[in-house]
Amino acid sequence: MPVLNLRSNLAEAEALPELMAGIGRRARQAARQMALASAQAKDIALRSIAERIRANGDAILRENARDVAAARAGGHSAALIDRLVLDPGRLAGIAEAVEKVGALPDPVGRQLAAIERPNGLLIERVAVPLGVVGVIFESRPNVTADAGALCLKAGNAAILRAGSDSHRSAVAIAQAMSEGLAAAGLPADAIQIVPTRDRAAVGLMLAGLDGCVDVIVPRGGRGLVERVQAEARVPVFAHLDGINHVYVARAADLAMARTVLLNSKMRRVGVCGAAETLLVDRACAHTHLAPLVAALLDAGCAVRGDSDTRSVDPRVTAATAADWDTEYLDAVIAVRVVDGLDAAIEHIETHGSHHTDAIITEDSAEAARFLAEVDSAIVTHNASTQFADGGEFGFGAEIGIATGRMHARGPVGVEQLTTFKYRVHGSGQTRP
Repeated sequence: MPVLNLRSNLAEAEALPELMAGIGRRARQAARQMALASAQAKDIALRSIAERIRANGDAILRENARDVAAARAGGHSAALIDRLVLDPGRLAGIAEAVEKVGALPDPVGRQLAAIERPNGLLIERVAVPLGVVGVIFESRPNVTADAGALCLKAGNAAILRAGSDSHRSAVAIAQAMSEGLAAAGLPADAIQIVPTRDRAAVGLMLAGLDGCVDVIVPRGGRGLVERVQAEARVPVFAHLDGINHVYVARAADLAMARTVLLNSKMRRVGVCGAAETLLVDRACAHTHLAPLVAALLDAGCAVRGDSDTRSVDPRVTAATAADWDTEYLDAVIAVRVVDGLDAAIEHIETHGSHHTDAIITEDSAEAARFLAEVDSAIVTHNASTQFADGGEFGFGAEIGIATGRMHARGPVGVEQLTTFKYRVHGSGQTRP
C-alpha cells in the first residue's frame, strides 16, 4: 500500500471515534428536545418528512441506482438486489408509511397507572421516550424511513447505520428526513445517519457512544444480530432466529389445520414469522399427518421428517438432529409426531427460538395450556404464525421483533419505543 494511502487510512481511523462521539452528543441534545415536542408538532414533522421524501425522489432514486449497480457488479444474489431496489412505486410507499406512523396515537404522556396512597400522595406512571435509539440495518433502504419515523413518533432521536449495500440510498432518505424535521421546527439531528461504511462505527455504537445511546435495534441477518448481541453494552431489541412451530393437536379441525399450516409456511418463506417445524399429535396422526404432509409437498415445500412422517409419503426425506434447530427461510419444513401436548411444549422449549408458535385445536383447555406454557413472544391459537407483524397487530409499523424478556417483546412499535417514569404529587407530605 502506498505510504500516502496508509497515512490517510490511519487518519480516518483516528478521526472515527471523534466523529461518532459528535453524532452521539447531537443525538442526545435532539432527544431532549423531541421528548418535549407536542403530539401535533411530531405529526406535522412526519408529514413534512413524507413531503421531502417525495420532493427528493429523483435524488433518492439516483443514489439507489448507484447502490444497485454496485451490488450487481459485486455479484450479489437476486434476492438481496430485490430488497435493495427502489422504484417510484416503492418510494411512494415509503412516504405513505411515514404518514401512517404520523397518524398513530401519540404514545408519549399516556398514564399507565394511577395510585392514591393513604397519606394523600398521588402517584402516576407515565409513558416517556426512551431517548436515543441506534438502528443498525443491512440492505433494505426503506428501514431508514420506517425506523426513523417510529423513533420520532415516540419522541426519540435515532442514529441510523445502514449496510454498505444500501448506504447511498439510506443517506439520501435520511437527508430528506432531516430536512423535513427542520422545516417543521424540530431538530434536524433527531435523525442522523452514520456517514461512513467503516465497520468500526458499529462497534462504537454498540459501546454506547459514551452513554449517548440508550438502546440498539439490529435489522438484518444472523451475522449482524449475533455480533450485536455479543458486543452490545447497551440494551438490545432483537431476535436471532425465527424457529417457529405449528402444533396440530388431537382436537384440530383438519381443514383449518391445512389452511393455517400452508399460510404459516408458504405465504412468505423468507420472513421471520414463517413456520419451520410442524408437530402433529400422535392421537390424530392417523387422520391428519398424511394430508398435511401431502399439502405441503404439493405446494412445493420440501419435507424432512421423522420415521412416522416418512412412512406416510415416500417424498419425505429423513430429518437430522440439526433440522429441529434450523431456521430455513426457504420452502423446507421439518415434521415430527409427538405424544401429546406435553411433548409438543417440551420440543418447542428445547428447539424453539421464543419467537412465534401456534396451536391448532378445538379444545379450549388445551389451547389455554399452550398459550400459557409456551414461552414465546407471540403464541397463536388457530391462527397463522405469519401474523407476527406490527402492522397486523394494529401498531401501524414495527422496528423489529424482540424475543428477549426485558421491556419490549414481540413487534416493537411506537409504544415499545417508550419507557415510563413516576410522577408523585403531594401537598407537603414527609416520610416518618
